[in-house]
Amino acid sequence: METLTVAASTDLSVHLEVTRSVPASHNPVSIIAKKRDGGELTPAEIAAFIRGYVAGDIPDYQMSALAMAIYLRGMYAEETACLTKEMLRSGATLPRSESKQPRIDKHSTGGVGDKSSIVLAPLLACCNVEVPMIAGRGLGATGGTLDKLESIPGFRTDLSTDELQRVVADVSCAITGATADIAPADRKLYALRDVTATVASIPLITASILSKKLAENLDALVLDVKFGSGAFMKTLPQANALARSLVDTASSLGVQAVALVTDMNQPTGRMAGCAVEINECLDVLNGAGPADLRELILALGADVLAMSGRYRTPEEATVELQSHLQSGRALERLHKMVVAQGGDLGAPLKVAPEHVLIAEYAGVVQRIETESLGLAIVALGGGRRVITDRVDHSVGLEVLVRVGDEVAAGQPLLRVFAPAAKRASVQEQLRQAVVIDDEPTEPLMLIVDRVV
Repeated sequence: METLTVAASTDLSVHLEVTRSVPASHNPVSIIAKKRDGGELTPAEIAAFIRGYVAGDIPDYQMSALAMAIYLRGMYAEETACLTKEMLRSGATLPRSESKQPRIDKHSTGGVGDKSSIVLAPLLACCNVEVPMIAGRGLGATGGTLDKLESIPGFRTDLSTDELQRVVADVSCAITGATADIAPADRKLYALRDVTATVASIPLITASILSKKLAENLDALVLDVKFGSGAFMKTLPQANALARSLVDTASSLGVQAVALVTDMNQPTGRMAGCAVEINECLDVLNGAGPADLRELILALGADVLAMSGRYRTPEEATVELQSHLQSGRALERLHKMVVAQGGDLGAPLKVAPEHVLIAEYAGVVQRIETESLGLAIVALGGGRRVITDRVDHSVGLEVLVRVGDEVAAGQPLLRVFAPAAKRASVQEQLRQAVVIDDEPTEPLMLIVDRVV
């Protein structure tokens, strides 16, 4: 067996206290020490620890110690699957409807301009499948699907399990946050990981993502695992390792999965922000929009539809997806979903005044510091430094060039949507994020790998 590890130089030295409410063989001290020393935990040991933690019998500091041990030592595939299963079992699962349609979903590891879920959910719903999409909020440089949808007046992202079930039954798709009864173990553990520097652990990331996604009671799942300057995983090997862990763990728990590894060294599409990304999604649903965004949406959708058995091949599914985009059926389905979740797409979304940044000299776009663009949006108020920050949905960016483009002096590079006072504070940061030089540079490939 191979173990997935994340390198770290930190020593694990934690004061441990015996908790008497669990059997001696499953004492948390012993479990932490075993994993600290590189041992493989049994299913019973993982189950005892997670159940004790959710019940309040195991304190936060002992859960933090185990998370650090996993961060430093990694987990075998069997351990990761067991951890995911126990976190999933800590809460409720979404009941299946009477329609008997395949139930599918998509998850992205996040990036700047990552808006494909908002197009994909209604598009897939046109293909006689159910899409009960549980999504998240942005934190740091990467934006969140829920924040973007909340730029639509009235749109609710806090559906209860019963409400989610009703919307999916009526519209065949919904996008909402995790309800209180879905994967409570993940909710508790994620809060600890965020403050104990144990977020960047492939087993913990895998269990966190899949404990929520598999609670949707899926038949098939497609994963968009991103790498690069605007992604959580900075390198291709890291992204490939996470993709493999996600696919293998989902499959071991009975859900077919496929992952596309995609480049986030430049934003997906042209827009980054909240309201501006919703408008770009509407463009795609009208049969237009940026070519790279359409490519990604069609690839993700075709793979998951074929894997669910709804179509014989991804090519057959692609033809169907394209027809729903061109005909306007997918756009109509989005409108129905928005109405069902209390929103109104009838009025223009609020977008801040725009200002254009131009190239100071001619050359070739060598690279785009995508994380810097995301952090600039946060500084403008369009994202969060901490989870309690409020988001200004009206601010954002439009990236007018791609890596490898030739540009002339005075050519527009970025459109900045922000009040003048805020814009001034990030103008130099934005200018430096688009790196121009004389050397020719190859355009970036969007989809670089497929993991099944």
